[in-house]
Amino acid sequence: MKCYLCKYIPPRADFLATMTGEEREWMKQHRDFSDDLLDRGLIVAHGPVMDPSGGYGVSLYRIADDLDIQAITSEDPIVRNGAGHYEHHPMLHLSVRS
Repeated sequence: MKCYLCKYIPPRADFLATMTGEEREWMKQHRDFSDDLLDRGLIVAHGPVMDPSGGYGVSLYRIADDLDIQAITSEDPIVRNGAGHYEHHPMLHLSVRS
């Protein structure tokens, strides 16, 4: 298994406060996409980070060795619609309380 901390970088620092109606719809689709990956066990946890210098999203992934993290996150509706991108940070391991 491979583990990653993935940071969603929005298109602007005040994105959460200034989203357009279209961007709000993409964010809803993003939440549904992330929740589906959570239900399937690919994401261990995800959510928004309310950083005073600009919010962003964080997801913790634990995926099979034959899967590509960039291929997975590129399917996120918010990314497909050009509203931000992901940083992918490999982790040595991920311990989770069950």
